[in-house]
Amino acid sequence: MNNIDNTLQQFTDLPAGLLDIPVEQLHELIPQPALFHVPGRRSDTLFVSVLLHGNEPTGFLALQRLLQKYHQQTLPRALSIFFGNTQAARLNQRRLDGQADFNRIWPGTALAASPERRWAEQIVAAMRQRELFASIDVHNNTGLNPHYACVNKLDNGFLQLGVLFGRLLVHFTHPKGTQSAAFAEYCPAVTLECGRPGQEYGTDHAFDFIDSCLHLTEIPPHPVAKQDIDIYHTVAQVTIADSTTFSFSDETADLYLTPELERMNFTDVSTGTALGKTNHARLPVLAKNEHGDDVTSRFFSNDAGQLVITRPAMPSMLTLDERVIRQDCLCYLMERLEL
Repeated sequence: MNNIDNTLQQFTDLPAGLLDIPVEQLHELIPQPALFHVPGRRSDTLFVSVLLHGNEPTGFLALQRLLQKYHQQTLPRALSIFFGNTQAARLNQRRLDGQADFNRIWPGTALAASPERRWAEQIVAAMRQRELFASIDVHNNTGLNPHYACVNKLDNGFLQLGVLFGRLLVHFTHPKGTQSAAFAEYCPAVTLECGRPGQEYGTDHAFDFIDSCLHLTEIPPHPVAKQDIDIYHTVAQVTIADSTTFSFSDETADLYLTPELERMNFTDVSTGTALGKTNHARLPVLAKNEHGDDVTSRFFSNDAGQLVITRPAMPSMLTLDERVIRQDCLCYLMERLEL
């Protein structure tokens, strides 16, 4: 994607063929990130971003189904759609080598200037000119995770929007530069985590949620009933250092991770639980809290060659995909929130 114009492309007409094109061929219609504005009966606009990660197609498939439903009809509410990394989607990759992560480029990011960051700035500027109703960013997990919604603020509108997707919510403020955090400054915003790619239920769930948001008169301003919500707060992002080798199959790697790892997602993990074997005295992982502080020693220790968790926590986003771990992180650690 070198030598591509940094100016964001915006359109008021959807490209011919969008309703039935496979996601792997979407780059033929939309070769670089683009923003599409579709009018509706209500002018307050629902913003939806899909394919910020090219190997997470559920949001695109849900939107495709939504646009098929309303083909040659007026939408209940104005809809603005951002199609993200279509070039990575061509190869079913999270991002291409040399690209910035499309969910780390938004205002508030610590990443250096890039074409991707410039596009994100222009999207936020463009949407601020409209009456924003809500923002939805649709993702998949590569690991074994339930469906859940993420919010960046604990305001009633954010929580009400989140529980419309399901009772399981995650509140996070780190990493920086995410789409939902940028839009949270202007409207209720959620990130939808719709399970693994290729699962029909994930597409159904995202489609139903987006369609419901198009029909909402308002997002309820009152608190969510405590019995209707399970909410967790992300307390650490865990990464593996670039200099550390890791594997699920090679026991000679610096860190040999247990193949059962992803089964720990959204389960209470007790003190002393081992994530794998390490062949070095130093800890092979780095944990940072929401402020970017190193909290590795708070959560991990090397116990006779085992990487163990030193305090109760609940992991999420654990996956067996080594490329995704290297490009993003090993997992997040969470603790329950009481509202």
